Amino acid sequence: MTTAQPLWTPDAERIARAPVTAFRRRAEQKAGRSLPSYADLHRWSIEDREAFWSLLWDFCEVRGEKGARVLVDGDRMPGASFFPDARLNFAENLLRQQGGGDALVFQGEDKVARRLSWDDLHALVSRLQQLFRSLGVKAGDRVAGMMPNMPEAVAATLAASSIGAVWSSCSPDFGEQGVLDRFGQIEPVVLIAPDGYWYNGKALDFRAKVAAVAAKLPSLRKVLVVDYLGAADAAAAEIPGGVSLHSALAEFDTRPVEFDSLPFSHPLFILYSSGTTGVPKCIVHSAGGTLLQHLKEHRLQAGIEDGDHLFYFTTCGWMMWNWLVSGLASGATLLLYDGSPFYPDGNVLFDFADREGMTHFGTSAKFIDSVRKAGLRPIETHDLSTVRTISSTGSPLSPECFRFVYEGIKSDVHLASISGGTDIVSCFVLGVPTEPVWIGEIQGPGLGMAVEVWDEEGKPVRREKGELVCTKAFPSMPVGFWNDPNGRKYHAAYFDRFPNIWCHGDFAEWTEHGGIVIYGRSDATLNPGGVRIGTAEIYNQVEQMPEILEALCVGQDFDGDVRVVLFVRLAPGVALDDDLEKRIRTKIRTGASPRHVPARIVAVTDIPRTKSGKITELAVREVIHGRPVKNKEALANPEALDLYRDLPQLQA
Repeated sequence: MTTAQPLWTPDAERIARAPVTAFRRRAEQKAGRSLPSYADLHRWSIEDREAFWSLLWDFCEVRGEKGARVLVDGDRMPGASFFPDARLNFAENLLRQQGGGDALVFQGEDKVARRLSWDDLHALVSRLQQLFRSLGVKAGDRVAGMMPNMPEAVAATLAASSIGAVWSSCSPDFGEQGVLDRFGQIEPVVLIAPDGYWYNGKALDFRAKVAAVAAKLPSLRKVLVVDYLGAADAAAAEIPGGVSLHSALAEFDTRPVEFDSLPFSHPLFILYSSGTTGVPKCIVHSAGGTLLQHLKEHRLQAGIEDGDHLFYFTTCGWMMWNWLVSGLASGATLLLYDGSPFYPDGNVLFDFADREGMTHFGTSAKFIDSVRKAGLRPIETHDLSTVRTISSTGSPLSPECFRFVYEGIKSDVHLASISGGTDIVSCFVLGVPTEPVWIGEIQGPGLGMAVEVWDEEGKPVRREKGELVCTKAFPSMPVGFWNDPNGRKYHAAYFDRFPNIWCHGDFAEWTEHGGIVIYGRSDATLNPGGVRIGTAEIYNQVEQMPEILEALCVGQDFDGDVRVVLFVRLAPGVALDDDLEKRIRTKIRTGASPRHVPARIVAVTDIPRTKSGKITELAVREVIHGRPVKNKEALANPEALDLYRDLPQLQA
């Protein structure tokens, strides 16, 4: 997995400039001792959590009243309380900038382009806030968005949070039942949706879906229709309780935004589990915990500075959208892209980077692999001189893709593979801008995050695979789950495996460099002969082969054991013959181990994935065992599951 030399090492100038370096000096003063390395800083941040989180508040200049207490019942998980006396407003911290400089730059494929200055954003939030108040929206009410990644989604989030309402969103490609499975549980009072959206160069009509959803949400007082295709008034006329947003805002003049002072733990977002094994869980995140965790990750782990241009390719149905929005609190301009990342071709996001002086390019491991397999080489076709950091998440980034970033995209860049999730609306392990990047490795644990890898007996292990856990409470733990008054669902999700320990459900291993490798979800690990194998270990091998576009691996119960079954989607014109099967098995045997070699290899034409682009091994595992998939609405392409039913190759 590793090489003798790192792929990239930051130079002295970059290290000196990094905000985490300035923070480390402040931490040394507070700790009263030298903290010469990132590992030393991290160790202090979990040994003295009160000092660390208090210093972070001050360093990031959080607007609000911090209060006297930083951490109460810190040894309880769940049950710890951070900044119990604090008062703040999330939106106020994101809208601290003013003036004519860009706050948001929006590109909807090649169809729509818009820019909002900081003053424009303040004005839009002000008018939305007044509209919400006129509709009786108050603290604790839910405002929901079926929205593309566009300026109105950001502004609505800020307007809702300015008065203490709770924002929840999904992307417009969710099916009707998928939306109702989410919003039906939280009973929103306002729904915001567009008149349609662009994808792959086509205008997709949205009004019938919005009308159907609105008709089944009796809690709604109003549906606000955003003009994206130029048909908002017509669309609003067909939707129960609908009105175009521009008409609804017409009666309100711009005035200063009012920011309600709220407790640190006041609910801010409701996010949703993937829902592929049942109705999605509604995960409630706090304003203070989200703000502080995102400030830490943006400023210290990503090195974002005032005036940077932050981009993440994401939809409003993925937690990375919430993470992106918080970049405003660090003074960054947000670069918003909506639509296909390969329309009109695979260069569109790199064109966007050059045109807007992007400093932070965030995307998925799948996108990087797709660029590589498409034969694109942005390093030869684009400038990318402003890009300091490339971030990747969504699934483990393969060693081959680590190499490709430096050989095919940019040679001098901080590649930050990051991992966390919807559960914490942030990361457990992620980039460290002052440390080297080693092939296949996430650089380290986040500051303040007591991350360990445990074996089956609950003992910490190094250089050995195990469960990723967090042994101490942190501010961005959920407030709880919606409609879970006794906390049983919340406790069962993370704390049943190891009492008072957050068990995240990732299969991981520490490396010799102090980094970490994620091998996939624990519930998707394979157990042939009782040996645990991470699916990412197999993908890392087979997806290097030009004949294979992507793969999915599951364990099949067979003959009293579990056998490894590998599904492959092949490149055009390639057939899965005996020779290719042999080469696949040889590649896996030599690159991983004999234990990883699949018992069956099956070619398929599509691989099911969630709305956020993650392949869904669990759903396929259910199908091949003849069990029902409980919530197909969580999938972007549920029809792909039919390809896995009753396969003759798996009958013997």
